[in-house]
Amino acid sequence: MTETPATELSNRALAARVWRDYLRPRWKGFAVSVGCAAIVAGLTALLLWLVGPAVDKLITHPTREAIWSIPLAIACIAVVRAVFQVLQARIINGIGNGIVGDVQVGLFSRLVRADLARLRGAHSGSYVASVLYDAGLIREASTTGVVNYVRESLVVIGAIGTMFWYDPILTGAVLLIAPVVSMITRRFSRKTTKAAKGAMGETSNLSTAIMESLDGIKIVKIENREADEEARVGEVIARRQKHLVKGSNAKSMAAPATEAFTTIIVALVLLYTGWRAMTGGITAGDFTAFLAALMAAGQSLRQVTNLQTVMAEGFTAARRLFAALDVAPAIVEPVGAAPLPPGDGSVSLEHVDFAYGEGAPALSDVSLRVCKGETVALVGPSGGGKSSILNLIPRFYDVTGGTVSVDGHDVRSVTLASLRDRIALVTQEPFLFDDTIRANIAYAKPDASDEEIEAAARQAAAHDFVSALPEGYDSRVGEAGTRLSGGQRQRIAIARAFLKNAPILLLDEATSALDTESEALVQAALERLMAGRATILIAHRLSTVKHADRIYVIDKGRVVETGTHAGLVRAKGLYSRLARAQDLDHAPDPIPGPSIPGSEETAS
Repeated sequence: MTETPATELSNRALAARVWRDYLRPRWKGFAVSVGCAAIVAGLTALLLWLVGPAVDKLITHPTREAIWSIPLAIACIAVVRAVFQVLQARIINGIGNGIVGDVQVGLFSRLVRADLARLRGAHSGSYVASVLYDAGLIREASTTGVVNYVRESLVVIGAIGTMFWYDPILTGAVLLIAPVVSMITRRFSRKTTKAAKGAMGETSNLSTAIMESLDGIKIVKIENREADEEARVGEVIARRQKHLVKGSNAKSMAAPATEAFTTIIVALVLLYTGWRAMTGGITAGDFTAFLAALMAAGQSLRQVTNLQTVMAEGFTAARRLFAALDVAPAIVEPVGAAPLPPGDGSVSLEHVDFAYGEGAPALSDVSLRVCKGETVALVGPSGGGKSSILNLIPRFYDVTGGTVSVDGHDVRSVTLASLRDRIALVTQEPFLFDDTIRANIAYAKPDASDEEIEAAARQAAAHDFVSALPEGYDSRVGEAGTRLSGGQRQRIAIARAFLKNAPILLLDEATSALDTESEALVQAALERLMAGRATILIAHRLSTVKHADRIYVIDKGRVVETGTHAGLVRAKGLYSRLARAQDLDHAPDPIPGPSIPGSEETAS
């Protein structure tokens, strides 16, 4: 049976899911809070009922006993009512913020575990908006909104009960107008829901626009486009404000409309009670108590109207939240998947096909292999599919045809954690967290000792520059490592790979963005890192792959040539043209190294 998408769920189904996922684990506190709300409503009704005796026995027909007993009763009820109000607020605040935390953790967990394909298709700004904005709306609706809705509804019921006590006929006449008030409430609730949807969408767009501008701030400044970015963000803010104003207007109109009808009812009540008073059919106390109950009912009804708009916003946010949470990752482990057994880390791709979504194939019939101690290079024109090959090995994506295996085991048949534990990755732009150098090196092995971290840094040629920093390994690197140079960031990333000590090493243009001096240091560190591992590297600078055991030339998603540098230069194919363009077309005089039989033929 297919589960109904969150965007199509009814409000009742959404409420049931909010209860199941967030409120039921806290049901005891929630029940106590609702109980407190009911007590507050009951005490409010009791205070309204006491208005009649207070007027009759303290003003119209005063008695000695009533002078102290009625005020004392009112004071005691007020104190007890205040205690339960505070208790209700404290409990519901704790529950509400707990729910916000659960929502935010759940959204981030889904984000960080999402497939790369999904992350490529949606800007992170929309997730930020959900984490910060939608979570608050759900909290208001599911906790404060629900409890206050219960309380104010019970106050309305209690006030109506008090009115019935004093004048059933008049109360019945007043209730005839209730359907009109309900119709007005529903109308404004629909407007608020529509405005809330628009505001949430534009909040995502605003987060996206701000993050893009900040991520690309250097380009913005060098092209003198600050004013354009201000205008772009300003347009998004204006659209968002338009929806917010519509929602606020709907809220602000709902209460006055309800109040206007309540006031009209009060006027009719005054007309009726004036006539009753002239005939002696009602006392001053009864009239005052009835009027007080009517006003209290009107006030609570206005609160209920406002709370319905809060609930409408909460349901809208819940739809967005559950739509995000319900997207299951496509890269999953099979039921009963076993950890990858120990091995040398040999990697094999056999007749692999791959495409990003419904697009054109990125890889077609690709086969390659690398064993322990070997270095395999992937070269070729940009967009040929080299990075796609690297992405398939740790299962960032899954093949659409063929097999990727490690030590003879299909990567789709083993646990993701055990597979990725065997792989170290160093990219062209290594990412560092805004933390200490020590924490960044130890990210692959959080329990590493200081000695292990320092040893990894020495092997990566990072220890000297780290030691020269004022705080050494405790120096913070800044957002994305901005306090370090490109070469320093790269060596920290290499130290991380050294510490992980994985048998498979993936290098994606690890030296292409560095200056000559930094490249020499990084290249020397990489050669130490590559020793004894199965290494697959991508490089546009062919000088870095001349000594690879095998070179696979990738073009338009296919392996078009395979061999050593010397053999491929002599083959006068695509690799030879690339080498000639980089002035590397001189083939060494010695006999060329071994190559795969028939590998220098162009793949068909």
